Amino acid sequence: MADYVIIRRGRNILSTILHVLLNLVLAIATIFLNLATASFIPGCVLVLLSKWRMFAVRPRYLFVNIKSNLVDLIMGFSFVFLAYCAGNILSPLHYVLTALYSLWLIVLKPMSSNFATKLQALLAVFFGSTAITLMVASSSSGLTVLLNFILGFAVARHVLVQSEDTEYGLITLISGLIFAEISWLAEFWLIVYSFKAFGLIIPQISIILTILAFLAGLLYQNASQNDQKIEKKDILVPTIFAISVILIIVLWFSKPLFNV
Repeated sequence: MADYVIIRRGRNILSTILHVLLNLVLAIATIFLNLATASFIPGCVLVLLSKWRMFAVRPRYLFVNIKSNLVDLIMGFSFVFLAYCAGNILSPLHYVLTALYSLWLIVLKPMSSNFATKLQALLAVFFGSTAITLMVASSSSGLTVLLNFILGFAVARHVLVQSEDTEYGLITLISGLIFAEISWLAEFWLIVYSFKAFGLIIPQISIILTILAFLAGLLYQNASQNDQKIEKKDILVPTIFAISVILIIVLWFSKPLFNV
């Protein structure tokens, strides 16, 4: 029996090491394929191939599987697009993106606690909206609206599917519509913050959507814990803080660095 436990433990350690190594290879290959090919397509294909289990089901379960994996897909595609936008010349930003994607795959993605789920959703909002803005802001506004609708739907579903509320379908659609509406408005007032030393560009809309998503999650959690009633004393301070940050960003940090 003791020998069996030792063998079992050894297999678990080996599988963990193998899991870490494979995810490191995936992160490195996904980012650096952009440099080798000067295209985002190979990286996107690699992200899809890494999700082969999602497609290895009967057709009637495929759509459900895709919805369940949307946040992970959004993060994967976001890192591919951000690496592509960083250019085809190796820069420190490529290393940072590789490290962040590795952290996502190895540490954050496997976590399933309530806090981890919300953190995953917020990261998807920030990185997803950043990638969408940088990639398609200068193209059709319809595509921007559609992608942000999917983003809003995905992150809301990612959080609510683990809650006790089984009737969350309407909320996910409302979340998608809010994201789509804000992205459409942002088309007429596109502000980005450029950090030239790092080759980094962060759209204003990404910060605003992330703050709003955090606030919405806080309000929903408060209502869920108080029989669908929001306790003002519990959410007053974070609400004022979130709205204040958004107002400061919009009113005092809205000098456009480029117009689309």
